[in-house]
Amino acid sequence: MAAGAVAYGAMNESLRVVTLCTGNVARSVMLASMLEVLGPDSGHPLEVRSAGTHALEGAAVSMRTRDAMRALAELPEISLNAHRSHQLELADLEWADLVLGAEADHVRYVRREFPAFSLSCCTIGQFVRQAPLDDPWSIQVAVVSANDPDPSFDVADPAGGDQAAYDACASHLVDLAQVFLTVLG
Repeated sequence: MAAGAVAYGAMNESLRVVTLCTGNVARSVMLASMLEVLGPDSGHPLEVRSAGTHALEGAAVSMRTRDAMRALAELPEISLNAHRSHQLELADLEWADLVLGAEADHVRYVRREFPAFSLSCCTIGQFVRQAPLDDPWSIQVAVVSANDPDPSFDVADPAGGDQAAYDACASHLVDLAQVFLTVLG
């Protein structure tokens, strides 16, 4: 948990989540938007930011990312027009209670560059499959982040792919987001 953070659930405090991918123009942006939209209806108050491990600061989201998000029937219309990519920095990690990477390499990046935050970072795929049910989120994160990041849980990067790759990524992420909100203690 970030220094000075109030435990999630105490006094209706929000869980602060940073979603993380490589360039912060597709996967992390999609997941952040999904959690912001789906979180309130799930009963989990969330504050969400997104970042990249190797982001070109200020880059816009691609049209394929926007089109993939528009195609999701599970979500109301989400505008990604204002989003600009952001490189993960210490202030993001200090703010966050949890960092959800799209792939094992993102977790390894945090562990290498910001080792003090290793125990608050895991992939969303690994979290939804390994988090102990009915435990508080802090225990869930500690259990999952104590494991080595497993690339078999990665969300494939659609970069360089066609619209079908972006659509498949968005579909996979919305499924993971829904399970995450169900599993979240």
